[in-house]
Amino acid sequence: MRKVRMGMVGGGPDAFIGAVHRMAANLDGRIELVCGAFSRDAQKSAQMSQQLNLDASRCYPSYQAMFEAEASLPVGQRMEFVSIVTPNHLHFDVARQALQAGFHVLCDKPATLNLREAEQLAVIQQQSGCLYALTHTYTGYPMVVAARQLIKQGELGKVRKVVVEYHQGWLADTSAEAGKQAAWRLDPAQAGVSCCMADIGVHAANLAEFICDDKIDLLSADLNASGERLLDDDGVVMLRFASGARGLLSASQIAVGEENNLRIRVYGEKASLDWSQQAPNSLKLMHADKPFETLRSATATATALGGITRTPPGHPEGYLEAFANLYCQFASQVMDFQPNQVPSASLLPGIDSALRGMAFIETVVAASASEQKWHKLADFSQTSDQGA
Repeated sequence: MRKVRMGMVGGGPDAFIGAVHRMAANLDGRIELVCGAFSRDAQKSAQMSQQLNLDASRCYPSYQAMFEAEASLPVGQRMEFVSIVTPNHLHFDVARQALQAGFHVLCDKPATLNLREAEQLAVIQQQSGCLYALTHTYTGYPMVVAARQLIKQGELGKVRKVVVEYHQGWLADTSAEAGKQAAWRLDPAQAGVSCCMADIGVHAANLAEFICDDKIDLLSADLNASGERLLDDDGVVMLRFASGARGLLSASQIAVGEENNLRIRVYGEKASLDWSQQAPNSLKLMHADKPFETLRSATATATALGGITRTPPGHPEGYLEAFANLYCQFASQVMDFQPNQVPSASLLPGIDSALRGMAFIETVVAASASEQKWHKLADFSQTSDQGA
């Protein structure tokens, strides 16, 4: 099987998430990084290209130059999709130009700087006919997919309550603001209207909707910004789902001692479940009238519920493998792509997830600033949300 050819925008020498994307893309041997515009600084971009042993002629000073040059190459040589791993304010224009040049797009979340851009991007993506997907990483965990399947099968009965939290502590110390990763996330010009909710709260919301196969309909929010910060670093959101279930979402980047504590509990009429990213191979299933069960990834039961485990039981799978599952699914879509043909069914977050994520962020910020209790979260169900 040939490898799918990938380009990358962002992910230069000082970046964090770019390296994670490259490791994930490389994990299954199905994707080859062939070109990149890794930094606005041409020298840093060239430095990254050398570290990655790329052909120097395919290291570009800008993404505009990359798209133009790659489009001029023979079909069998040019990149097929671009991975976007820049700060938020560049996501829209990079994705727009890639789609218009005929390249598929896999973008780090959130999709754009604001909802208006996301709505424009949805139109452009539809007009281009190209694939688009968003790396909501946590949907790639085997036991997250298993949890979704248990709910779909009715194991929990009607869902009554959802509690999802994503707590970090890395911004608790104001000295962190001097670092590159904090600087752009706390800058409205680069991050948008939110820091914490745009960075991790949107992941929690996506996880709740994905596992429950339900949509947040109404929300009420209370956000907080520490000290002189312009954007939120902590917040709580009450949720009402379309099914009638109630929910609570808590996200914080000032929770001292927390690392990446993403956890979700779903309470149904008959049973409940509990999953944590810090113990990702286990899914706790709780009943009122019998002992709790712990389902483990790679067992026959778990495989039947999801089938995306990679290693034998007892061998941990984590963040990189979840990321790689998304890349692997997207590579399959690119390989199977036929113009004007609807992609095969996939759980991969697509343009609908991009729209809902931006709507969630802006609605939460507006709700926190409002005296009104409940705010409607716009629905964007007109698209397939299957990577196209």
